[in-house]
Amino acid sequence: MKSSRLLSVLLLLQTRGRMTAAQLAAELEVSVRTVYRDVEALHAAGVPLYGDAGHSGGYQLLAGYRTRLTGLNPAEAEALFLSGVPGPAAALGLGPSLAAAQLKLRAALPPALRDQADRMRTRFHLDAPGWYAEGDEVPFLAQVADAVWQSRVLHVRYRRWKEPTDVDRRLEPYGLVLKAGRWYVVAGPGPRTYRVDQILGLRCGPEEFTVPEGFELAAHWERHQSDFHARLHQGEALVRLTTGAAARLTGAAARAVAESGSAEADGWIRAVVPVESADHALGVFLALGAGVEVLEPPELRARIGATVRALAERYAAG
Repeated sequence: MKSSRLLSVLLLLQTRGRMTAAQLAAELEVSVRTVYRDVEALHAAGVPLYGDAGHSGGYQLLAGYRTRLTGLNPAEAEALFLSGVPGPAAALGLGPSLAAAQLKLRAALPPALRDQADRMRTRFHLDAPGWYAEGDEVPFLAQVADAVWQSRVLHVRYRRWKEPTDVDRRLEPYGLVLKAGRWYVVAGPGPRTYRVDQILGLRCGPEEFTVPEGFELAAHWERHQSDFHARLHQGEALVRLTTGAAARLTGAAARAVAESGSAEADGWIRAVVPVESADHALGVFLALGAGVEVLEPPELRARIGATVRALAERYAAG
C-alpha cells in the first residue's frame, strides 16, 4: 500500500540520513520513478524533505525533524514488543536499556495499539535453552559484547575439544550469535566461530580492528550452519521402522523419513536416513529398541547385532 511505503521512506531517511533515489528504490523494491512520486507526496503532506543533485546528492530530512510511531499497524506493534527478549538483553548488560526503550515505544503508541502490544508481551515468553540443557555460565559475555561494540581486539585463553585443549587466541570479534541458549562469537581472522562459555580468560587492549567490507553476520552464520550440517551428516543408513519409532526421530533423520520413506506391506516404513557417525547412529538406533531394523551399511548392522547379543547375555546371566 502507498501509505505504508510513504511511512517506510520517511523512517528510512530518519534512521539512515541521506539516501539516493536508487538506494530507496532498492530498499523498498520499487522503481526509481515510484520513489520520485513518493517524495512528491511527502512534500505535499508538509514533510520537510529536500534533495540535492549530483554524485553525492540524495534525499534528506530537515535537521531535527522526527516522526512519531503512529503509523504502525497492530501486527508491527506486536512484533516490536515480541522482539524485546529480556534474558539475552540482560546477559549483554542491556536489560535497563531494553526496558527504557520499550517504555518509550509504548508511550508513543496510540491507546488501541498499546493495549494489543501489552497483550502480546504478557502472552509470549522466549526460553531459548533446551529442556535437558542447563544454561551455560558465560562469565566473559559482557566483555566480549563490549569488544564487539567498540571494535576492540581480544586476547583470550580458549578451551577447545582437541589437544592441546587450552590455547591462546587473538580475536577480532565481528558479532555475537545466540543459538539454542548458547552464545557464540564470530571473530577474525577467518572468520571463525568460538563458544563464549569456553573462554577461560581475556584481555581487551586498546588495539582496534575494522570489520571486513561486505561482511554480514546473519549471512555468515547461515553459511556456517549449512557447512556444519553438511559435515555433520556424511553417512547414510537404510532402515526399517515402525510408525512409533519413526515418530521418535528428530532433525534430519525425521525429515528424511517424512519426505522419502515408503510404507511396506507389514506397516513398517523403509527409508534412507542421514547419520553423523557410526557411534552416534548406534546410540540413536538402539534407543528405538525393537522398533527399528538397520539393513545397511553392513558394518553398522553388525555393531548393533553384537551390542544386542551382549545385552541379552548380560541380562540372561542376571
